[in-house]
Amino acid sequence: MVTGIAFLLVILDNSSTSSARLLLNRTMVMSKEHVRRNLLDNGIGHTPPMGWNSWNHFGCNINEEIIRETADAMVSTGLAALGYQYINIDDCWGELNRDSEGNMVAKASTFPSGMKALADYVHSKGLKLGIYSDAGNLTCSQQMPGSLGHEDQDAKTFASWGIDYLKYDNCANNGISPKERYPPMSEALLNTGRPIFFSLCEWGQEDPATWGKSVGNSWRTTGDIEDNWDSMTSRADINDQWASYAGPGGWNDPDMLEVGNGGMTTEEYRAHFSIWALAKAPLLIGCDIRTLDVTTQELLNNSEVIAVNQDNLGVQGKKVKSMDGLEVWAGPLSDNKVAVVIWNRNSYTATVTASFSDIGLESGTSVDARDLWDHSTQSSVSGEISAQLDSHACKMYVLTRN
Repeated sequence: MVTGIAFLLVILDNSSTSSARLLLNRTMVMSKEHVRRNLLDNGIGHTPPMGWNSWNHFGCNINEEIIRETADAMVSTGLAALGYQYINIDDCWGELNRDSEGNMVAKASTFPSGMKALADYVHSKGLKLGIYSDAGNLTCSQQMPGSLGHEDQDAKTFASWGIDYLKYDNCANNGISPKERYPPMSEALLNTGRPIFFSLCEWGQEDPATWGKSVGNSWRTTGDIEDNWDSMTSRADINDQWASYAGPGGWNDPDMLEVGNGGMTTEEYRAHFSIWALAKAPLLIGCDIRTLDVTTQELLNNSEVIAVNQDNLGVQGKKVKSMDGLEVWAGPLSDNKVAVVIWNRNSYTATVTASFSDIGLESGTSVDARDLWDHSTQSSVSGEISAQLDSHACKMYVLTRN
């Protein structure tokens, strides 16, 4: 395609005809469309990413020992075998200044072995390494340079290290639209030839669900999550409005999981994990998995809930009914199944009912209802599914037609 454009430029040097210019414009549009198709068909993101990110628990207090131990724990806890594969380093991993050749460099005091050695270690565990940069002049911590204006160079650096995932933040952005700042890194990553999952983190500022799929593999629909009930539920609600835009290759991202960080109850964390799974959100653990307690591990390693998130149909479940804090969320799965979450968002015990008409089933349909948290099945259910739920609690089901 580049050769074709160069040829047409030669024509234009010798002709001012409108037809030649029209041909150039068409060729350039075809080139852009070709890039977009390749960005989407990069072999990754067919299902939402699963893994871990350092920020929610550690913030800037990270080092290579923590990352190596986290990779070890991902394997030893059995989480890796369930599909959690990305070990993602967030902000504060690099020096403030680039080297003499303009390259980003790992912080000598905390990552003395360098990122290539760390990636090799993570890969040796059968896992993948993610890293962080920013579509501005500085990262959000202001402790590292951003990649604005250095997209090609930084993408090549990340690829040379063996990076598999890039979270790309939105600080120090000079007031330039994300729609202008994010595509250059997208194309730069593609040009490296290495499949790198591209996570857009522009906080939902310019409705990235409407344009993100031509740029990356996921896009933040919300501001940063905090480890509390109000933050978690508000992000679930904001993310829900963009449900129709998600699908294989590109996912809505209401931010990372807080499960296990201590700010919510077990029931609240169960609801958090259930809604993120149903909404086909990235499942990126945000706690210290080196010291998982039994309850947190039971939440994170529920293979039946994970299966809903990773379902090949790739349709984001959404809120289908809400009345006085009693909610029903649902979405289709492959093999003609339906995933359902009934949720009591009140401060008191209440009964929540999902009528089959709410979830896309005819009232006379008979289903087997699999409770994904109790790991039990109720046979030949029809008309509705109902349960009494404690405050902030939920139940999650997969319904299989008889």
